[in-house]
Amino acid sequence: MPTYKLRTPLSEEDVAKLRVGDTLYISGIIVSARDSAHKRMLEYVERGERLPVDLRGGIIYHAGPVARRKDGGWEILSMGPTTSARMEAFQAEVIEKLGVKLVVGKGGMGKRTAEAMKRHNAAYAIFTGGAGVLAAKAIKRVVEVHWLDLGMAEAMWVLEVEDFGPLTVMIDPTGRNFYDEQKEEARKKIRDILAEIQWQH
Repeated sequence: MPTYKLRTPLSEEDVAKLRVGDTLYISGIIVSARDSAHKRMLEYVERGERLPVDLRGGIIYHAGPVARRKDGGWEILSMGPTTSARMEAFQAEVIEKLGVKLVVGKGGMGKRTAEAMKRHNAAYAIFTGGAGVLAAKAIKRVVEVHWLDLGMAEAMWVLEVEDFGPLTVMIDPTGRNFYDEQKEEARKKIRDILAEIQWQH
């Protein structure tokens, strides 16, 4: 499987070539957002207001940091991914309305997100769960932070990263969804086992 080193903002060509199983390392700007931030993004869109950060060609990271104030700014101590399924209700619309090209998290996403990625040339990749300190090492600086009223973990953190990864593509721009394929394969195996049991009886 290919390994790609990509820089933000991602171009249509950067994303179009990605396939399930590819490895990615990202440099440039990524933006963290969890459920509350996704909800607020869409409220801004509904009101016709501009978001504090332009997400066209951008990357959303499903994560909340452990951070501390340092020298008038912020230092990220750890920033592992959160479960992406929590964002399923919002993600398709965020991709469509805001031009996000890559979503990073853990645990996979559903059919609605995969369909939006196929329609709008976007992808989903996972970062290793439990490796928050590794993620923090790739974060060079906190560019800015928005919506701290939502709490540190739920705020929108704008981060400059260098070789953030390894990330593994799990939903690609063709709409192929690795997790759905695995579930279907497991269901097929269960059906085959049940059929075999019935045949033996």
